Amino acid sequence: MISRIIDENSIHRLKTYLDDAEKIVVTCHVAPDGDAIGSSLAAMHVFSALGKDVKIVTPDAFLSNLRTLPGAKEIIDGTKYPEFAAQLFAEADLIICLDFNEPRRAGRLQELLTSATAPKVLIDHHLDPSDFADVTISHPDLCSTCFLLFRVLCRLELFNFIDRNAAECLLAGMMTDTGNFSYNASDPEIYIVVAELLKKNADKERLYRDLFNTFSLNCMRLNSYAILKKLEVFREYGAALIVLSREELNRFHYTKGDTEGLVNRPLSIPGVKFSIFMREETDMVKVSARSVGSFPVNLLCSDYFNGGGHLNAAGGELTCSLEEAADSFRTNLKEIARKYSQYK
Repeated sequence: MISRIIDENSIHRLKTYLDDAEKIVVTCHVAPDGDAIGSSLAAMHVFSALGKDVKIVTPDAFLSNLRTLPGAKEIIDGTKYPEFAAQLFAEADLIICLDFNEPRRAGRLQELLTSATAPKVLIDHHLDPSDFADVTISHPDLCSTCFLLFRVLCRLELFNFIDRNAAECLLAGMMTDTGNFSYNASDPEIYIVVAELLKKNADKERLYRDLFNTFSLNCMRLNSYAILKKLEVFREYGAALIVLSREELNRFHYTKGDTEGLVNRPLSIPGVKFSIFMREETDMVKVSARSVGSFPVNLLCSDYFNGGGHLNAAGGELTCSLEEAADSFRTNLKEIARKYSQYK
């Protein structure tokens, strides 16, 4: 039995919007990850089964390893098709926002989202949701938006509409947002939901291969180079740092997703409590952070990298040079260690 944590009034209002809607747009955050795409696809499968016209519009392209998820070919990239995206938002009867907490996180779709007249529903597990939606279902204590969406669907009495396709998409989001249940996954109810999704014939083994164990040759060489040549370990602070420049990324023919999971690798080293990965983009430095135990990389990213996230998985971005970003982190390590010394 899963606990009832979602406000009854929110469920009632969502049900009313769903009943009245014919055209639904589902959208998510920029640079969509497994939880964003998994929850979007699951919503599409279930609400389409109700006879709704459901379209998924993403702010930009998503990772290639997610393209094997059922229905992924139907996703509309708002960057490639901006006029079509604008038309869909304008004609929508309902907009469902998944896995982001404020319109800014929708990237290029922000203006379309905020100017749309359709009711908006936010279903998310990130901290501090902004007050832009007509219905907000936010539970930052949950491991993933897919975990929360499963609960929402059950409360809407739509469990029987979760078919194998929807189940695999929900499971994919839960797997990717927990590192295949290796962090943020101590809630026993997670595994009750996993069991229910497996009963729907979700193929967990195939999902694991596709999501965690499929790499191109260039990807393997890039990650090997990063660990061999670029990994720095600061044992006295329990910290690790990997920094990759645009030149280094291009040298290995980097494509989106090739460094997915790289930030987790240093956490295998005994004594390393948190790991930082910095990747140079055209106009910014993207920062990913992971930790073990109670070390709060969400606070670290908020304090030093203009970002945030979850206790053990967070990120941010800096507008300085890559060298300045890395040097700043190294310089601040002593301060960071002191500031978060109470966390194990």
